[in-house]
Amino acid sequence: MGANPFLGVFLHSIGGFAAGSFYIPFRRVLKWAWESYWLIQGVLAWIVMPWVMGLLTVPKVAHVLAGSPTSSLVQTYIFGALWGVGGLTFGLSMRYLGMSLGYAMSLGFCATFGTLVPPLARGRLGEMVASSSGIVVLAGVAVCLAGIAVCGVAGVRKEHELTEEQKRSAISEFALAKGFAVAVFAGVMSACMAFAIDAGKPIAAAAQAAGAAPIYRNNAVFIPAMAGGFTTNLVWCILLNLRHASLRDYVTGPVRLLAANYAFAGLAGVIWFLQFFFYGMGTTKMGRYDFSSWSIHMAFIIVFSNLWGLHFCEWKGVARRTLATVWMGIAVLILSTVVVGFGNYLAATHP
Repeated sequence: MGANPFLGVFLHSIGGFAAGSFYIPFRRVLKWAWESYWLIQGVLAWIVMPWVMGLLTVPKVAHVLAGSPTSSLVQTYIFGALWGVGGLTFGLSMRYLGMSLGYAMSLGFCATFGTLVPPLARGRLGEMVASSSGIVVLAGVAVCLAGIAVCGVAGVRKEHELTEEQKRSAISEFALAKGFAVAVFAGVMSACMAFAIDAGKPIAAAAQAAGAAPIYRNNAVFIPAMAGGFTTNLVWCILLNLRHASLRDYVTGPVRLLAANYAFAGLAGVIWFLQFFFYGMGTTKMGRYDFSSWSIHMAFIIVFSNLWGLHFCEWKGVARRTLATVWMGIAVLILSTVVVGFGNYLAATHP
């Protein structure tokens, strides 16, 4: 399988668009508690879609999983469960901070931990520092973090410039302090998906040996990883359903409203899964430093989430300087994906 980092970056951009867009259908869900529509999207995102895509792209995927090393399956599931905790709190950060600031804060920490911890754990940072391609990749990661920081600065300026009424007109439950705490925790825990994919490499290898195209091999890994994430989300959402007496959301109300809510929540789940479908393909094209995929993925998510935030007027009423800062952050993030892609290109052409 030949590396093609720029194709990998393009695939990551599609995944980033999906990840930055999945929350939009939730805006059309009416009269349901957050936990109700979050669980419905989770069924589609973490159970249905991984199996559908696994069955379509990995021959005898059930046999592949059954024959994979138990340690790899267990680690992938556990990291997926930990990632699920991050996914839960990530959804809450959207409620309290909105799409622009919530994504930037959560994914800033997620990018840092998810990109740097895997090579640290495998002792590969020294190898990277010793090569020009590795230094370029690390520089790209640094540029990504700088872009995230710029977006965060814009968010802080927004907090100071808008009145409470203006904030809540765009984000009904806006709460900076609560949202920041949730975003930090969500970002750190969400990075566990990068660890799940890393732990699932033997599963991916088994899928490829069974006849899966190399670009689709990670689809087998997503089945146990997403199952772990679904487990934690299922437990928490049901507990909230019981606490808030919102179990009735799933069955009560006009048929048209129920159908629409299920459809929009399910659509959010399908869009959500597409981020990792394309992420999994993009990773296979990045070459020696495939773990750098995580920073590219995070960068594109923040780019598109900020663009959606601008579209939905979350930044309406801020000063021109603050808007300029947002656009600067987006530009720096796009630059980071080019730098990381070029570093991987150097690694592929000058091993």
